[in-house]
This record gives sequence, C-alpha cells and structure tokens, in this order.
Amino acid sequence: MTSIDQNPSRAARLFHAVPVVGWIARDIAQGVENVFYALVIALTALVLAVKAWGIVAITMTALALVPVMFLWLIAISRP
Repeated sequence: MTSIDQNPSRAARLFHAVPVVGWIARDIAQGVENVFYALVIALTALVLAVKAWGIVAITMTALALVPVMFLWLIAISRP
C-alpha cells in the first residue's frame, strides 16, 4: 500500500473533489488493484449503453477517446 500525501496540492484537492472521477482516483491512489474494478465498471457501463442506445454508444465512446489516443501516441513517440 502506498501512503496518501498528507499535504496535497490545490490541483490534487480540486481533482479529488470531482464526484465520480475523484472517487476513483482516490481509490486507485490507495491501491493499484482498484484499477481493475474501475475497468470492469467502465466496461459494464459501455455494454449497458450499447444495449440501450445501440452502435451510437460505441461511436460516442470512440469519439471521446480520440484525445486520449492522440496524447498516448505523442507520449510513446517521444525520444
């Protein structure tokens, strides 16, 4: 287990104050095994969205992940 910073920066406190994302980030900071639970929850939400709205849910998910993939490609291509 990693220890949680006792004096987090203002940005970290603001990030952890965001309702859903902050809770997940705080749980991941406490233990890395919580990442797998977050992935299962995200996959379940995607499956339920596809069941409710069809292919549009997959399209919107892919559209939302474009900036993430762009940053990922920049990160892995740096020397």
